[in-house]
Amino acid sequence: MLQNIHSILIGITEEGDPEERSSALAYGLSLAREASAHVTVQAASLKLTLTHAFISSIAEGLVAAENRRLDALANAVADTSQRAAAASGVACTTQAPQLAYPDLVKSFTSLARTHDLTVLDSEPISLAVDRGLIEAILTESGRPLVVVPPGREAFAGNRIVVAWDGSAKAARALNDALPLFRAASEVELVSVTGEKDLAHTVPGPEIAPHLTRHGINVSVLNLPALDGDVAETLRNHVRLTRADMIVMGAYVHSRLRELLLGGTTQSLLKNSPVPLFLSY
Repeated sequence: MLQNIHSILIGITEEGDPEERSSALAYGLSLAREASAHVTVQAASLKLTLTHAFISSIAEGLVAAENRRLDALANAVADTSQRAAAASGVACTTQAPQLAYPDLVKSFTSLARTHDLTVLDSEPISLAVDRGLIEAILTESGRPLVVVPPGREAFAGNRIVVAWDGSAKAARALNDALPLFRAASEVELVSVTGEKDLAHTVPGPEIAPHLTRHGINVSVLNLPALDGDVAETLRNHVRLTRADMIVMGAYVHSRLRELLLGGTTQSLLKNSPVPLFLSY
C-alpha cells in the first residue's frame, strides 16, 4: 500500500491522432488505485491560430474546423478517462481545455503544483508538445514527475533503481520518492562511474543509512559506464535486474534561452524500458 500520495495529475495532450493511446492514463490510474489517491486528468487540445494579417475565409474555416475536431477528441478522452477511473474505483475529475501552446503549458504547470506528482507519456521527439510539458513540469512545478514509456500501463514498484550521482538533484529525487521506496521490496542505489567526476559528491554508502532509517531495504552498486554512456548503462542494468522504475534527478541546461534536458535525461526520455521518476 502506497502512503502519502493522495493526489495525482495525469496529462494527455490531444494533437489530432485518434489512434494514439496514452500509457500515462492507464499507469496513472493504476498508481492511484494502489495509493487510494484522487486523480485529475487534463485532456488538453492545442488551439490552432492564424497569425498572418491577410488570410482567406477558407483558411479561417479550415482552422476553425480543425479546432472543433481537436476539442471533440480531447473531450472524448476526458469522458473515457472518467469511465476508466470509475471502473477502477478511483475518484477522478477531468478537464478538457483548448489552449494555445504557451497557455496550455502555463495552465498545466500551475495545476501540477496542487498535486503530489504528475504522470505524463514519454515523448521521443524533443520538439513535441509533451516534451515541452515535461521540461516545464520539471523546472516550474516544484513537484516530481513520472514519465511513462509506451506499453507500460500498470504501475509496478517492487524493485526500484535509483540513478545516484551524489548531487543535490539526486538527493531531491530520492527524498521525493520515499513513498514509493517504502512500498518496494528492494531499492538499489546505482552509481555509474567513469563518465564524470564523482569525487566531491555524496557516495551511495553514505546515503544508504538514511534510507535504512526509513525502514527501506536498500543496496548499493557501482557500475562502470558502458562506452561512457550513463543512460545505456542504466538501461542495460534495469533490463538485467527486471527493475520496475528508475528514480533520478533531472538536469536541465539553459541554452539560447531554451530549456534543454541534460544528456542522460534526454536519452532516457527517448528510450527507457521502465517509467522514470524525475525531480529537479
